[in-house]
Amino acid sequence: MAARDLVQAPGGIPAADPAAARAPNASALAGRLSPLIGGPGAKINAVVIDAVTRRPLFEQRAGQPATPASTTKLATSVAVLASVGPQHRIITRAVRNPGGGVVLVGGGDPTLTALPARPGAGHPPYASLAELAKQTASALKSSGVMRVRVNYDASAYQGPSTAPSWKPNYLPDGELAPVSALTVDEGRVSPADPTRNARVNDPPAAAATAFARLLSRNGVSAKAGRQAVAQKGAAQLGAVQSPPVSALVEHLLTDSDNDVAEAMARQVAIKMGRQASFAGAAQAVRQVLARLGVADGVLVNDGSGLSPRNRISPIALARIVSLAAAPERPELRAVITGLPVAGFSGTLRPPRYTVPVSQAGAGVVRAKTGTLSGVSTLAGVAHDADGRLLAFAFMAGDGKGPVDPGKLDQLAAAVATCGCG
Repeated sequence: MAARDLVQAPGGIPAADPAAARAPNASALAGRLSPLIGGPGAKINAVVIDAVTRRPLFEQRAGQPATPASTTKLATSVAVLASVGPQHRIITRAVRNPGGGVVLVGGGDPTLTALPARPGAGHPPYASLAELAKQTASALKSSGVMRVRVNYDASAYQGPSTAPSWKPNYLPDGELAPVSALTVDEGRVSPADPTRNARVNDPPAAAATAFARLLSRNGVSAKAGRQAVAQKGAAQLGAVQSPPVSALVEHLLTDSDNDVAEAMARQVAIKMGRQASFAGAAQAVRQVLARLGVADGVLVNDGSGLSPRNRISPIALARIVSLAAAPERPELRAVITGLPVAGFSGTLRPPRYTVPVSQAGAGVVRAKTGTLSGVSTLAGVAHDADGRLLAFAFMAGDGKGPVDPGKLDQLAAAVATCGCG
């Protein structure tokens, strides 16, 4: 994670404006999309809605739940922004152990890094483990402590570190690290090398080892200890905080970061008073979406979309995106600014939107991608040729055969270029 930036995507999508150009004619829009989809027998569930009125303009099995893959992250992102708030920051602390020594306490910040800061990185500063070690060593030395043991507390999260429905290859392939409240550099074995995805098996223990090494460099001899739970009210030796949740949401959507998505889902659970586990996070996300009026058609088992058991309907995804684009919901704005820009950024960077059938959507379409075996999804927003903001969701495949994401790009480009008023 620390080797990858919080991307600021080019281009801008203004909030949905009721005074903008009129909505397209539904029949004319259908005339453009239906031939591309290939008729009712095609394995594509689709919807296009007016982002202002939420009125459906095109529907093909729009209410039928399908496997969302990483478009699940739209639900996670709206939920965390609406509950925790865009300015919230996650704190990692070091506290005194009453029996002597130090406890490193994780708050669930997936961007905590042991790498040095990079000037001009294009993102708010990450929480620095080196800075935390510097603060902690200074506090220890001022009280005459020159040798410590570093225990670690990851109790902010509960339950298993992997979802039962995840495929067994996800962790070995580096799709994400075991989910933990205490992780450094997303548990990457080689965080400075973006070409290597291997993750550590025990992120909290690895974090404690790294922290002990940094303390030693700051003049306090330290060695890693064991798992512990910090005593309530323990004296704080140092603290660092993550970028704001708005920046984390932008990053997780642009680059489809699974580690950050799972962390955001658990922040929702903590805020809503539920267990910070897969089950508790899923329940909390749906609870927040229900409060916002966009929970119908949403069933999730994780925050990232890696679970093939997740089910979301196209109309639900389109409504979630429309809500984030609403001018009366500025706290959700990071969902829109975080969407990849077609042909330019994140998971929609070239070669997507560079071929003739979809290149007209480049720079105009902003959308979240989703990919699992036999599944491809795309949900986002675009202004049509008349200037009306539309939201769409296209969901292809049943998990049993090949799918072509290029077809979804073609559909989104057709929405963006429709002068169907």
